[in-house]
Amino acid sequence: MSITGTTTSPVAVLPAAAARLLRRPAARKVLAVLLAGALLAPVANSLWGSGSWPHQLTVSLTGPLGRANDWIVDNRDSHWVFLYFFGYISEAIIGSVRAVYLVLLALGWAGVTAAAGLIAWRAAGMKAAVTALVSFSVCGLLGMWVPTMRTLALMIVAVAASIVVGALLGLAAGLSERVFRLLRPVLDTMQALPAFAYLLPVVLVFGIGVAPAVLATVVYAAPPMARLTALGLRSTDRGVLEAVESLGATGTQRLLTARLPLARRQLLLGVNQTIMMALSMAVIASVIGADGLGDRVYQALSTVDVGAALAAGIPIVLLAVVLDRITGGGTGPGPRPAPGRARIAAGWALAAAVVVGCALTRTRTWPDGWTVTIAAPVNRAKDWMVDHLYSGIPGIGGTADWAAHYTGWVLDPLRDGLQALPWWAALLLAALLAWPIGTWRTTLTAVLSLAAIGVLGRWDAAMDTLSQVLAAVAVTLLIGFAVAVAVARSTRVERLLRPVLDVFQTMPQFVYLIPVVALFGVGRAPAAAAAVVYALPAVIRIAGQGLRRADPSAMESSRSLGATSGQQLLHVQFPLARAELLLAVNQAVVLVLSVVIIGGLVGGGALGYDVVFGLAQGDLATGLVAGVSIACLGLMLDRVTQPTKGARDASS
Repeated sequence: MSITGTTTSPVAVLPAAAARLLRRPAARKVLAVLLAGALLAPVANSLWGSGSWPHQLTVSLTGPLGRANDWIVDNRDSHWVFLYFFGYISEAIIGSVRAVYLVLLALGWAGVTAAAGLIAWRAAGMKAAVTALVSFSVCGLLGMWVPTMRTLALMIVAVAASIVVGALLGLAAGLSERVFRLLRPVLDTMQALPAFAYLLPVVLVFGIGVAPAVLATVVYAAPPMARLTALGLRSTDRGVLEAVESLGATGTQRLLTARLPLARRQLLLGVNQTIMMALSMAVIASVIGADGLGDRVYQALSTVDVGAALAAGIPIVLLAVVLDRITGGGTGPGPRPAPGRARIAAGWALAAAVVVGCALTRTRTWPDGWTVTIAAPVNRAKDWMVDHLYSGIPGIGGTADWAAHYTGWVLDPLRDGLQALPWWAALLLAALLAWPIGTWRTTLTAVLSLAAIGVLGRWDAAMDTLSQVLAAVAVTLLIGFAVAVAVARSTRVERLLRPVLDVFQTMPQFVYLIPVVALFGVGRAPAAAAAVVYALPAVIRIAGQGLRRADPSAMESSRSLGATSGQQLLHVQFPLARAELLLAVNQAVVLVLSVVIIGGLVGGGALGYDVVFGLAQGDLATGLVAGVSIACLGLMLDRVTQPTKGARDASS
């Protein structure tokens, strides 16, 4: 019996749909990974089993690292390497920081404030100058002038060294393709390695104090400068270079007259990012003896003193805002117009007013009578919130109950599920996530990074950390995308949230831990809450910007076809903002991981606790292995959440 008409058989539809699906590069990649897994998984299962990472594939570094630790401790005060090499480096750093601090003290509060205002005015205009004057004045009003100057002195030396090191590395990478390829994985590792992991080796070599704090800051803050310098040099217009070369310019002349000037925007952006990274290390460096604002925040954490932490955290935020305005003034497209005579006169009038104020007070430090104490009222507000929100709220319990439910219903099942997942299945899952949005190189990097954690013997702890990161990222994206939609649709909402996001994005990570510990207690929940708050601003900014820049013609076309607001959001704005949304996911993962690790100080456990324990005990084996494991975890998460240019081009 023959079938007539236009009816299509379901059996014929399935192969056609499969053929259309296989035309997509991402689908073919997924199929290839699944086929490879089907072939290799039985072999791996028969050789090493399907439980946690097999013991046969682990390598213990406890012995070699322990012996290295003992040798450093035994020879730190006698060996010529420490006395005549590291010792001179330490003395140079300490002397530089002390010299800058003495200059700041000699200028006095008015001189420093006037200098900051003038520099900001010349670099970014009158608004930046007023911001600088107000910010330094607030630092004094909060009674934090001397700690602010100590932090500023340390930051000036650390940022200068970071810029020099980063610029030299970026110069080499920008001029040589071979150096660029060799340097890229090193920079990836440096940025993925947690800040705590930097502290342990420098403390072993240099002891406690300013020198290791500056060196750790340089290692942490130099990669952005190196990356952006290399990017600026590598993206120079070929036509300009050919024109300069045709005029007989040497390689050095081409660099100085063409490549560096054309890379000015990237260079200034690198300086800006280096300053922000260095300031984020201000609190962490206080763990190893760096004095200043960071030490005040760290001491407040040990006593859960929210008021003292906020009083010291606000100046750090203000320093970040001022330095961001100064260094961000030259990153716009094109040169900034020269100030007119009226603006010049106004700038010098502001400086003169501050200097006259200094002469009238006749003091170099901020006058004691001009301070305002905020610690007591902030602590009273915190106590009220703890008394009324911690427990006993009718119907919904309290923050303690929420923390317990989050831990018991989300974190524990997710951790148990990841730890029960066969090790080869975890590697296969990493490949499935990485290859559709990347290349075979990024996929191999993700798989090998995850495998390296098992080889180092930190598999179960890494799965615990990964569960905390995934749970916090899910909450961050849920809240962040919802707020980003409101920001994209309302200019008023965007203006209202902008200063809030600025403050939350520049506040030190430790400051977030103190109120969440007071509200949620000690454990994994407060670390997750602090991570969510820390990562939200970046997610909201990036996602909101992507949704706001959706093609107006596409939006108008969908509106003319009768699409509702929700349909436009799901079928037009989200697909068009795919790149920005994936970048928001990537940044959420990176930022959440950084705070979850610090959460080891407040009971977060897992790899973060191992790093903190190794630092506290001077145990190089425990701390460094855990730090490298965190770097591998961060590298894997970065590769599975950030699409490469080749993958984007293939899917477009």
